[in-house]
Amino acid sequence: MTAEPLERTLDHDGHPGEPTAFPGPRSPSLRAARESDLPELRRLDEEVFQEVAYPAFLLRQLYDMYADHLLVLDEGEGRLRGYVLAATTAVNRDSWILGLCVTRNRRRHGLGRELMTEVLARLRRDGIEQVRLTVEPANRAAILLYRSLGFRPEPPDHGLRPDYFGPGQHRQIMYLRLSRNH
Repeated sequence: MTAEPLERTLDHDGHPGEPTAFPGPRSPSLRAARESDLPELRRLDEEVFQEVAYPAFLLRQLYDMYADHLLVLDEGEGRLRGYVLAATTAVNRDSWILGLCVTRNRRRHGLGRELMTEVLARLRRDGIEQVRLTVEPANRAAILLYRSLGFRPEPPDHGLRPDYFGPGQHRQIMYLRLSRNH
């Protein structure tokens, strides 16, 4: 089974507008998160990230701080199938992807790419110049996705950071320089 890509509408100037789902049952739509999504975001985060899921209070505060860059895949009836969260700083125009997830049964259908493509477009539009993220070194699918979007291992140690999140929790740090011309 293949997932249908999300339909993108164009505004009156020919620029991409808010994405909407193709007609049909259970096609997720990509949209900005709403405060009412927080309980479902928490459930989704726990389902996907299990023991490293964000605590509810932190997810709430991340929403309050970065709602413009918290996007969800909404399948309707309150069921979220994925999200991406980017944290930004105004001082040095830098951003970190703090979370990207898609439910297991919806993976390998391009939904993670849709989330990342949209959040990167929003970051670029907002003047962000560099985006970083961390990924588990063994997560080859995620690394391949990020590389295909232009992310590269961060020098000087090729991004590998032993014990980054604590003993035995190694991470690969990747970065992407954004330009406004894309």
